Amino acid sequence: MKVHVTGACGLLGSHLARRWVELGAIVTGSDNLSGGYRDNLPESIQLAVVDCCDLEAMTIAAEGVEVVYHCAAAAHDGLSVFSPLHVTRSIFVQTVAVATACARNRVRRLITCSSMARYGAIPAPFCEEHTPVPETPYGAAKLAAERQVALIAKLHGFEHVVAVPHSVVGPGQRYDDPFRNVVAIMANRCLQGRPPLVYGDGAQTRCFTHVDDAIAPMVAMADAPVDGEVFNVGPDEEVVSLGELARMVMRAAGLRGEPRFVSARPAEVAHADCSADKARRLLGYRTTKTLRETVDELVGWIQARGPRPFIYNEPIEIVDDRVPRAWVEQKM
Repeated sequence: MKVHVTGACGLLGSHLARRWVELGAIVTGSDNLSGGYRDNLPESIQLAVVDCCDLEAMTIAAEGVEVVYHCAAAAHDGLSVFSPLHVTRSIFVQTVAVATACARNRVRRLITCSSMARYGAIPAPFCEEHTPVPETPYGAAKLAAERQVALIAKLHGFEHVVAVPHSVVGPGQRYDDPFRNVVAIMANRCLQGRPPLVYGDGAQTRCFTHVDDAIAPMVAMADAPVDGEVFNVGPDEEVVSLGELARMVMRAAGLRGEPRFVSARPAEVAHADCSADKARRLLGYRTTKTLRETVDELVGWIQARGPRPFIYNEPIEIVDDRVPRAWVEQKM
């Protein structure tokens, strides 16, 4: 089988690509290198350095492919409040381009990565049958992209599945991006000897998924009889507050003291955890790593690689007094 992975240099994309190689598939990837690390992907995997919005480039990348995983995204939920155009274009337009390339090439199945942000502030735990009510432009763009894929797939006769990964964490994660990946941001700061930032009172609750635990059900999505289905992919056993998470990262990094609490971010959902029952039932999903193991592994990986200054390479389109000061001053 030939598999193509967009966002192949990112955390989820690179782990998926390597797993499919282990399974004997022919694997190709595409990435514009804006959000991942090139060395995440083995040189043996053919990589097209292109933007997924480029329809002609994506059409070439998907030639002869049976299954496409669309992992590429500017996954900036909080930033989308202040940069709605940039984030919406990167999510919605590129997903339409990828789906169109799949239709052109008669790809059998497209597996699209959505986001927990699709659900918004509805009561947790989120279930797939709940009606999504996004709170941010990022969440709205993800939901709109899902619906567009479903329509294009129906019109042009290919299969599609929506994966909704839940705060994926692990080695290979971009940790010098100040706008996303909360565990990686906290770890990078702690390993520089600085306490992690916690927005608001830290009572917001989340679940976090070790990347290896996300890969198995996503591989199963390629062949399981689940055309047209949406799946939450993530643990529902360990719900943690962001304050507790910050202290856990500090302990793993050997940093004493307390996190630094700053003003709350607008439109941040208070409680965001999901039910994984559907993925367990239909895809064999199971959790193999605890949150503490996941945090320890990520901190160790960043420590070995070396902490880095944060890179502010995303635009802020709307500047008002609600923009986090660290973003404006570029002093994460």
